[in-house]
Amino acid sequence: MREYNDLPLIVRVVMYTLVGVILVYLSAPLLLVLPMSVSSDPWFTYPLPGVSWRWFEAFFNNPLWISSIKNSLIIGVCTTLLATTLGTSAAIGLINPKFPFRNAVFVLILTPLIVPVVVSGLGFYLFFSKIGLLHSFPGIILAHTVLATPFVVVTVTATLSRFDFNLMRAATSLGASRLTAFRTVMLPLIAPGVVAGGVFAFITSFDEVVAVLFIAGPEQRTLPRQLFSGMREQLEPTIISASVIVIILTVVLMLLAGRLQRQKV
Repeated sequence: MREYNDLPLIVRVVMYTLVGVILVYLSAPLLLVLPMSVSSDPWFTYPLPGVSWRWFEAFFNNPLWISSIKNSLIIGVCTTLLATTLGTSAAIGLINPKFPFRNAVFVLILTPLIVPVVVSGLGFYLFFSKIGLLHSFPGIILAHTVLATPFVVVTVTATLSRFDFNLMRAATSLGASRLTAFRTVMLPLIAPGVVAGGVFAFITSFDEVVAVLFIAGPEQRTLPRQLFSGMREQLEPTIISASVIVIILTVVLMLLAGRLQRQKV
């Protein structure tokens, strides 16, 4: 940060301007589409003939949309709890240089970030069909946990890199068990990183659609899947209204995760 502040003012202005131009270029198509969510016309037309909240009312009055958002929230919360627990445990283990095959295990955990989601979805379908988890909430939660855990591992590992493990040694030397030392010393200090990882896990689950298309049944219709189906079956501004809700929730959670990640241990 000190090196960045030492840059000449003109260089920083150019950097900020370049970043702003790139952000506008990437978000312009989205910003052009979102106003249609308050259009009074049932067709996607510009300029807007009028402003109406009818599509948001249609969203909240449609049982399919309400059921899908409830399913997404339930799956997202369960996935967050599992992924945060597993990811935090893995990060604590992998931060130890003496962990056997440490680099190989770390790469294996990060594999879901590298493998295309279509390939992962097909793998989930073939595996879950053999053990009876296809078309079930537990199957979707387990699949989303696999996809979300790497984000928790990366976030918590970054937090642990700034943690002073002498505090744990001091706690154990005073008679505390490892579990007590973790609960009373380590966990409060790394809590911002753990919560940030949990937020990333929830976002990953809430926005995921490909794996759900492979393994979900009619009763496990999530909000992204309902959006996908709506674009194929009945294209109307209600879909954009639902997208606005998803985008707002995602942006708020990303800002929360970013703020937590910037906190120092």
